Amino acid sequence: MDQMFITLLPVEVCCGLCSQTPMKKTKALIGDAGAVFVNAFTVTPLCCPSRSSVLTGQYPHNHQVRNNSLAGSCSSARWQKGPEASAFPVHLSKQKYQTFFAGKYLNQYGRKEAGDVGHVPPGWDQWHALVGNSRYLNYTLSVNGVEEKHGDRYESDYLTDLIANRSLRFLEDRSPRRPFFLLLCPPAPHSPWTPAPKYQKQFADVKAPRGGSFDKPGKDKHWLLRQPENPMALSSLAFLDSAYRKRWQTLLSLDDLVESLVNKLESIKELNNTYIFYTSDNGYHTGQFSLPIDKRQLYEFDIRVPLMVRGPGIKPQQTLQAPVLNIDLAPTILDISGTDLSSVDVDGQSFLSQMAPSLRNGTTRPFFLVEYNGEGHPTTDPACPTLGPGLSQCFPDCVCEDAFNNTYACVRTLDPQNDLQYCEFADSESFVEVYNLTSDPHQLENIVKQVDPAVLQSMNQRLIKLQSCQGDSCLLMRTFVKSLL
Repeated sequence: MDQMFITLLPVEVCCGLCSQTPMKKTKALIGDAGAVFVNAFTVTPLCCPSRSSVLTGQYPHNHQVRNNSLAGSCSSARWQKGPEASAFPVHLSKQKYQTFFAGKYLNQYGRKEAGDVGHVPPGWDQWHALVGNSRYLNYTLSVNGVEEKHGDRYESDYLTDLIANRSLRFLEDRSPRRPFFLLLCPPAPHSPWTPAPKYQKQFADVKAPRGGSFDKPGKDKHWLLRQPENPMALSSLAFLDSAYRKRWQTLLSLDDLVESLVNKLESIKELNNTYIFYTSDNGYHTGQFSLPIDKRQLYEFDIRVPLMVRGPGIKPQQTLQAPVLNIDLAPTILDISGTDLSSVDVDGQSFLSQMAPSLRNGTTRPFFLVEYNGEGHPTTDPACPTLGPGLSQCFPDCVCEDAFNNTYACVRTLDPQNDLQYCEFADSESFVEVYNLTSDPHQLENIVKQVDPAVLQSMNQRLIKLQSCQGDSCLLMRTFVKSLL
């Protein structure tokens, strides 16, 4: 029997959220009913390049989407003519899948310079894509290439609920003779953090967690992390706590969406034949190393993402330890669909063997690449005149979350002997950060000066190879010494 798919890709969900209060239904209906991957990562901690990696199964250095701008190839003409034309929905369409998309696609999607709303990426039968970045109300959709404007009426316009309702209608109207695939990308919990009216008073006493690296100074870290005021200003603390509460509030509507989908699948007798994936494009920080709110950093809080999967052959109540990347989603979905993976140009690998070993044999990777291209403004931000040019995302209190020199590449190693991260910056300092996460899980101490130079050289060589890998060569570098430290 053909397998059905629903993939949920909310925006910037930090990986701890599903085990906490907002996502109780999602945890019960997907995680408890299947596999929870506790070491899931994005290969780049920013929306557009990460989503491009999900769609293509490729590292950013191969799909060439570097940031959220058109100049960085986000939904650009080059993207549309190249990687998008061979993204995994195209292969599913060739397998006669009925395909449905709703929600945020790529940050620059729908811009006139990017084909306007008339551009519908290949492979999609039903297309309900948000124009631009995340919004909950007062937005524009491309509905199968036709502009559809929405206002601020909750009952008809709240985007998370609209995605739920249209996906349910698609499931009701589908042909039962062909398999289906849905990719649902609600805005929650991305800013502007607009909760549904019925949830606006929830979590009134919730604050961002204060443990780990919260409000710790960024000593011995790259230039950008050495700039924030420490301890944080009271105004920054109030801002991040408010954002944290509102993010939780928006997630309650997403939790309702998951419940409604599972109920619909059960009512049409497809639940036991459907794989449901829940993940996100990147993590998020709220106060770590005195950075109020954002992503874009190399640390665990920004590169770890939630990943839960239920479906045929997946035993319930599994907690899986092996690392899985967002570039593995496309090959996994295609593997389950019956696509010959040797015919697909991906850097990732199927993780079907991890969650359903009775269906597939496979191996895990001991290390992987994380890469990011920093963004900055060429001129000084008028709101922060003392900071100078080259910075961006400077809020609140002129704490900047990104800069041109926040450009880095890392080797993240995770196997039974090693839990390490080695990062090099493309900045004027040629800065290097190294962390032993076994003894320092919050990455408080950069141990680069304590590590044997031979080990550093080994890590550098591995990083160089990963930064130029493509396809199978990203998977063939599996030899590794027993212990690096």
